[in-house]
Amino acid sequence: MSMPASAPVPATMQAIVVDDDKNLSLEDVPTPTPAPGEVLVRIAAAGINRADLMQRQGLYPPPPGITDVMGMEVSGTVAALGPDVDGPAVGDPLCALIAGGGYAQYAVVPLAQVLPVPAGLSLVDAAALPEVASTVWSTIVMDAGLSAGETLLVHGGGSGIGTHAIQVAKALGARVAVTVGSVEKGERCRDLGADIVINYREQDFAAELAGQIDVILDIMGDSYLSRNVDALAVGGRLVTIGMQGGFTGEVNVASLIGKRARIIGLNVRNRPLTGPGSKAEIVSAVAADEWPLVERGLIRPIISATLPLADAEHGQAMLDSPDSVGKVLLVPPGTGSTG
Repeated sequence: MSMPASAPVPATMQAIVVDDDKNLSLEDVPTPTPAPGEVLVRIAAAGINRADLMQRQGLYPPPPGITDVMGMEVSGTVAALGPDVDGPAVGDPLCALIAGGGYAQYAVVPLAQVLPVPAGLSLVDAAALPEVASTVWSTIVMDAGLSAGETLLVHGGGSGIGTHAIQVAKALGARVAVTVGSVEKGERCRDLGADIVINYREQDFAAELAGQIDVILDIMGDSYLSRNVDALAVGGRLVTIGMQGGFTGEVNVASLIGKRARIIGLNVRNRPLTGPGSKAEIVSAVAADEWPLVERGLIRPIISATLPLADAEHGQAMLDSPDSVGKVLLVPPGTGSTG
């Protein structure tokens, strides 16, 4: 059962803590206090992202000044306001992009990173959107400029990022190709609108798509770099947001120049809060331009499981499984419902 919006904020809360052996446990920690320009959120649900798995392994530490508690997207209600915050009221529902702290009962959020809950979505399900929406919209739309009639290639089409990117691209009138590792994932991607499905265990995407792709959303890095350039059309844009296939790589510079192509490396977590290219700018664009598409039913959260916060270990294992499709959500004790 959800806690009432007016419930007092406790001095301590439960959160997932990573020990020296990288094991996860639910422990009592101090409840954070909102600083100027921040709100304290009573969390209804938090999304698990692959960046959380990297952070757990010590490969993607939080930005300076950000809690070590994992979790980069949440939904919930306003529990308290920091100084100089004008707008939301205690009890208001929201979802939010955060730099850390989501695997807990409470989290602090800069007001500039707060999003409304799209009409038609439950408060819990809304937790599946802020990080993927901010990542996908900022990369393929704001930075790569995907437009109607172009073709987007998404690597990892069955992932949370992938399932969201398929829907965004189709809503914008683009064609979509995806790479997947199984027939089942390919079918799920086709259901979401993918036009071309390539099983990377059986097919070479570069050979299949040579010179046809306008924008590539890549999570692999090194292992796909040269083949990504081969797949690009003239004027193509390769956006790399992950390094699952390695940190360094070689590229045919002559091909890159000949195609007048661009390679763009992007992330959201380490961007500044305000200013050009900032989190505030991204969140504002998502609310103005993508949320109407969600409310029209053209984009929806793809959720594979909703688990209690104490099952974070299992949730991360699910996300890391080859069979995973979409997002896994965590619901803290006493603040939401797994129903």
